[in-house]
Amino acid sequence: MPLPSSLAPCNHLKTTSRCSSWKEVVINGATKDIGKAAILAVSRARGMEVAGAVDSQFVGQDAGKICGMEEALEIPIINDLTMVLGSISQLKATGVVVDFTDPFNVYDNVKQAAAFGLNSVVYVPKIKLETIAELSVFCEKASMGCLVASTLSIGTVLLQQAAILASFHYNNVEIVESRPDPLELPSQEAVQIANNLSDVGQFYNREDIKIQNMVSILGDDGVRAHNMVLPGLPSSTTVHFSRPGEVYSLKHDITDIQCLMPGLILAIRKVVRLKNLIYGLEKFL
Repeated sequence: MPLPSSLAPCNHLKTTSRCSSWKEVVINGATKDIGKAAILAVSRARGMEVAGAVDSQFVGQDAGKICGMEEALEIPIINDLTMVLGSISQLKATGVVVDFTDPFNVYDNVKQAAAFGLNSVVYVPKIKLETIAELSVFCEKASMGCLVASTLSIGTVLLQQAAILASFHYNNVEIVESRPDPLELPSQEAVQIANNLSDVGQFYNREDIKIQNMVSILGDDGVRAHNMVLPGLPSSTTVHFSRPGEVYSLKHDITDIQCLMPGLILAIRKVVRLKNLIYGLEKFL
């Protein structure tokens, strides 16, 4: 479905005004593992700070303490996004809401952020394309920026881009992925790779079509997928391309959620310049 500089240093004091490049960041879904990692990453990033932490869990507790920080951030977990957005809008600073919630609340969350003049970064697995399309129309009309990311992993994006290049030279392809949790399969990464390969416009694995009854098929163009679910396995995605006498493999492993943080920080820095919705972190690379 088609969807439509470096930062100068400035004083990190809550009681003073910020330079124009400073970013106040709200983490929505703050007590999830990825939310905690985001709080740590944003608090350590140059030119930005955590200005709000929203979740229904651990309400009232300090956002820094739940992340294991030695010193409190003096920012309590609040179960009211509107209240947090209202306080940030009074600072008249550049603000970004990072949404880690769920597919059912994303549209309303982005609308609320826009109402207070804040752009959004959305990383919500299994978000529907219909929701993304609706958000795209809204952001276009409101002239507000939003990034909807299928992944925040720069390594995953690079694998996807390499797979697209390889697809022009090979007619056989299989995706093999492992996850510790069966609910994560097929992964959003594998689905995105399959969609990217479909956009190339060719049909894969024609010569051994009978094997397709033994594996999962992603899309209508013959892209095959194998899944492994074993406790202790890293989240791994491998794309194998082949032709007679040759196999070309691309592999990416995720062993820690920290690997998503460079992509998140990049997204926060870039999204403030947008006036519409962008789908995919790769647009910022």
